[in-house]
Amino acid sequence: MQFGIFTVSDVTTDPTTGRTPTEAERIKAMVAIALKAEEVGLDVFATGEHHNPPFVMSSPTTYLGYIAAKTSRLQLSTSTTLITTNDPVKIAEDYALLQHLAGGRVDLMMGRGNTGPVYPWFGQDIRNGIPLAVENYALLRRLWTEDVVDWQGQFRTPLQGFTSTPRPLDGVPPFVWHGSIRSPQIAEQAAYYGDGFFHNHIFWPKEHTQRMVELYRRRYEHYGHGAADQAIVGLGGQVFMRRNSQDAVAEFRPYFDNAPVYGHGPSLEDFSRETPLTVGSPQQVIERTLSFRDYVGDYQRQLFLIDHAGLPLKTVLEQLDILGEEVVPVLRREFAALKPAHVPDAPTHASRVAAAGGSRDATVYAAADSVTGKAPGQSREEVEA
Repeated sequence: MQFGIFTVSDVTTDPTTGRTPTEAERIKAMVAIALKAEEVGLDVFATGEHHNPPFVMSSPTTYLGYIAAKTSRLQLSTSTTLITTNDPVKIAEDYALLQHLAGGRVDLMMGRGNTGPVYPWFGQDIRNGIPLAVENYALLRRLWTEDVVDWQGQFRTPLQGFTSTPRPLDGVPPFVWHGSIRSPQIAEQAAYYGDGFFHNHIFWPKEHTQRMVELYRRRYEHYGHGAADQAIVGLGGQVFMRRNSQDAVAEFRPYFDNAPVYGHGPSLEDFSRETPLTVGSPQQVIERTLSFRDYVGDYQRQLFLIDHAGLPLKTVLEQLDILGEEVVPVLRREFAALKPAHVPDAPTHASRVAAAGGSRDATVYAAADSVTGKAPGQSREEVEA
């Protein structure tokens, strides 16, 4: 099972000091957080995509490419790639290139985001949200799996004889998760393709999460990808920890009360009771996280949100130390002991290449190529001779 963290990249005033970081400070802090995640032994670092204040992550591939160059083991992902307002051609090319730069340590999560105005900003209509997600993803898959694509749809100009470059590393596209907190159509889409389903249930009670995951599992089996309990599931969560639970609650309360995503709403106690938010000791986080299996079954990826709501970098790095030293090692051991042998691990580039029968050079050489001189049907050896 993979454990990691995700960031929503908010620039939020620290309610205890009244200070708001600059965009430059927040971006540098997110770099430090990602590097710390690898240092403490986490598996995954993921970032959202936003195009409006108070968020700064407008270009996940730029950021993740930089992190890839500074890490060697960390799996890099998005916690949202806006499949509705990004051009599928650009997604195909950007993430294939990132895949090459990161040596395969890349996957991504398709989502529609939580900001309505983003649709007209990118020339789309929010009322087409689900149809856009369906059509754009269908095209994206073809761009990654077919060397030459002829395509016509409803929401973008047609493609004729188009080749997306670079081709996926080793001929195997990045693994895709479909993220949703409220739309059964997205769970259905993930099941149809045999992709992963990520339920970022940070705002929802466990009963809702259970229904969404059960729908995905049932439909995954219906489409013939395997048994329901073999479907690939990821969950979100939120934690804040101190050695003493009372200290954790007292320290986190002002951040919770003023958070841009849920501040000035339900109390910390109500929110902790009704959602996966866990504010307390490391042992409480361990017990709460293990309980997720009770209502979603065995799953493959757990990501925690720990750096939002104005929390200072020093505090976030302390949280990462606790996660890496005290929480995740126990969770790894306990989840592994409970997982049946037939339930798969989280997909990686290496496992997907092996399942495809090994790596291959997927390069497409154009006719009369002015760089390599390779014509259709010619081998590299023939050109060099």
